[in-house]
Amino acid sequence: MNASVGIIGGADGPTAVFVTRPVGQEVLLAFGALLAVLALLMLAARLTKKQTPFAVLGALCVVAADRWTKLLVTASMELGETGTLLPGLFRLERVHNDGAAWSSLSGARWLLIVITAVGLGALAFLALRIVRHPLGLWALWLVIGGGVGNLIDRASLGYVVDMIAAEFIRFPVFNAADIFVTCGAIAAAVYYFKYYEKYDAGNWEKRSDGAHPSDNGTK
Repeated sequence: MNASVGIIGGADGPTAVFVTRPVGQEVLLAFGALLAVLALLMLAARLTKKQTPFAVLGALCVVAADRWTKLLVTASMELGETGTLLPGLFRLERVHNDGAAWSSLSGARWLLIVITAVGLGALAFLALRIVRHPLGLWALWLVIGGGVGNLIDRASLGYVVDMIAAEFIRFPVFNAADIFVTCGAIAAAVYYFKYYEKYDAGNWEKRSDGAHPSDNGTK
């Protein structure tokens, strides 16, 4: 997909010339901007010792970037069309997935919506009431951000828009939301096995004053 040049207007009105970059470059720019914003938010959270507000904002940024990349692809590519992203590693390919991972539960739209909504609600409860360690908080909110991105697709379209295909391995096509769900889940596993028992296991029981027993000001 090459850059395109277009002209808006004519003899009866002002004329504007616009130049667009290839959609693959736009998608990469969106990913780069999102990673930069997340890094700044994590730094701000560390400096202020206020993890949750910045983690929630990070999740919202994930949702926004996911929506933007999907909009770029759906506006520029036909279903099944491919384009350049990172040659030799990844390519763009517009795919509609009406199931879950690996197209499981294909066609079960409302079941998937309910399962996803319940799962996101459970993760939000853990993030707001139980988890205090920064790694756990960020992991949960990134998973929530990615889950919300795909839930919006499923509720509004009946399918999820995927667009990133690996060229070096046989793997299902995925999207930005999937990346953060996967990375967040891996981080959550590390948190659980390394930090949960020490920092947050006791948070299921509140003190009589309603505070969490391990509240250390990082929330």
